[in-house]
Amino acid sequence: MLSPKKTKYRKQFKGKIHGLAKGGFALNFGSHGLKSTQPERITARQIEAARRAITRQMKRQGRVWIRIFPDVPVSDKPAEVRMGKGKGAVEYWAARVAPGRIMFEVDGVSDDIAREALRLGAAKLPVKTRIVTRIAAEAEIMQ
Repeated sequence: MLSPKKTKYRKQFKGKIHGLAKGGFALNFGSHGLKSTQPERITARQIEAARRAITRQMKRQGRVWIRIFPDVPVSDKPAEVRMGKGKGAVEYWAARVAPGRIMFEVDGVSDDIAREALRLGAAKLPVKTRIVTRIAAEAEIMQ
């Protein structure tokens, strides 16, 4: 699973995800991409589950790019522990995903396989998504 090798601080505040994605909203590598339409934190486990679903559907042909990285430590305290005594230990790592962010890109497979693979990958994620294609993105830019 993905996690940072080293961070400046062990724990972070929760924070909010405001507005639209500032970067990572265009296809840079593949011909098809999975774009978020909601703000959400996505865990490293969810990213890995989506990646497995996508690569399995593509029968390990083509190429998959993961465009998000879980760099936010999410801490949790055990059940039935009294208040106080500091912040809990880091339980998992998450990525903050803003609306409009491309999360996965695929290339090297047919349109049908790419769409089905991204649909199955989207089912593993807690956000509503859209499948975007390079052809549609270029047509949008032309207008």
